Amino acid sequence: MPLKPEAQVIVDLATASFPRLGTEIQDATEARRILAARPAAAVEPIPVGQVEERLVPGPVGAPDVRVRIYRPAIPPRETASSVTDAESDLIGAADTTTQLPVVVFFHGGGFVICSLDSHDQLCRSMANGVGAIVVSVDYRQAPEHRFPAAAEDAYAALKWAAEHAGSIGGDPATVAVAGDSSGGNLAAAATLMARDRNGPTVVFQLLVYPMLDPARNTVSYRDNARGYFVTDDHLRWYWEQYLGSDGDADHPYAAPLRASDMSGLPPAHIVTAEFDPLRDEGEEYGVRLQESGVHAEVIRYDGQFHGFFSMADTLSDAKEAASAAFSALRRALEANR
Repeated sequence: MPLKPEAQVIVDLATASFPRLGTEIQDATEARRILAARPAAAVEPIPVGQVEERLVPGPVGAPDVRVRIYRPAIPPRETASSVTDAESDLIGAADTTTQLPVVVFFHGGGFVICSLDSHDQLCRSMANGVGAIVVSVDYRQAPEHRFPAAAEDAYAALKWAAEHAGSIGGDPATVAVAGDSSGGNLAAAATLMARDRNGPTVVFQLLVYPMLDPARNTVSYRDNARGYFVTDDHLRWYWEQYLGSDGDADHPYAAPLRASDMSGLPPAHIVTAEFDPLRDEGEEYGVRLQESGVHAEVIRYDGQFHGFFSMADTLSDAKEAASAAFSALRRALEANR
C-alpha cells in the first residue's frame, strides 16, 4: 500500500522544510542553524506532575550529562471514570512518596540534531501513558563528539538513573530504556553495555524505528531510499558524522545489530514503519533477540514513515502505536515490581 493520505501530507510538508543533509548541507553546525531558524509550532505542553533538569556524572574524564526528569501526572481518584486505561493504572499512586518505575529515554536525530526540547512532548506523553518517571538524556552529539561519546553518555545516564532512582521518587528495581531512531541505537547500546559491564539491570527496552547498522544494505533501504522524508542520504551522512572516517563500524555499541551475542538482554517492543529505510534492521534486531531466547514484540505500521510515532495528535496510527508501546512498557515494569 502507498503512504496513507494523512501521512503523505506530513511527509510532503516535512520534506519541503527539512535541510538536504548529505547533499546540499554537509556541515552539522549549518544544519542545526537552519533547523533552529524554522518557526516553532505553537504547542501547549502536555501537563505532567513535575519537570526538572539535573546534571549527572558523565563517563570518566568527560563532562557531566544534562538530563530532564518528568514525573507523571496522577489523576485524582474521583476522576477515575474519565481517565484512559493507561492513566487508570496510576490511580493508586497518588501518594507522591510512592516509588514509580523509571524509563531512561534517548532522543533521535541521527546523533547530530534534535534535543531534549524536540522530544519534550513525547517524554511527557510517555510519563503519563506509562505511569513512570522519564529521564530524558542530553548526550553529546557528533561530529564534535564521535562514537563512543554518545553511547558512553547513555550508559552513564542509565547507571545514574538506576543508582539514584530513589532520589527522584523512582524504583531502582524497575528501570527500562527507550529511544527513537538514533536514540533507539543508544537505548540498545546502553542495554548491551549494562549486560556486559555487570549492571545496572534493565527490565525492558522500547525501540522505535531504531538506527542499528551503518551498512545500509537492506531491502527497505533500497525501496525507501527517497520520497519518504528520511532518506538514504540523510542516514549515510548521520553515520559519517557519528563514526568519522576511522570509526569502528563493527563495534556492537556503535552498531547493535552486529552484536554477536544477544542472550541475556531484556524483553523488547520494537516499532517499525513500512516506508522507512530503517524498517528491516529494526525487524531483524527483533528476530535476533527472539533467536537468542529474548522475548521481542515487533510491530510494523503499514503506510507510515520514519518519524510518525511522535505525531499522535495528527496521525491515528501514531496514537495507536504509542498506546501499544506504552502499554507494553507499563506491563513489563509492573511485572517487575
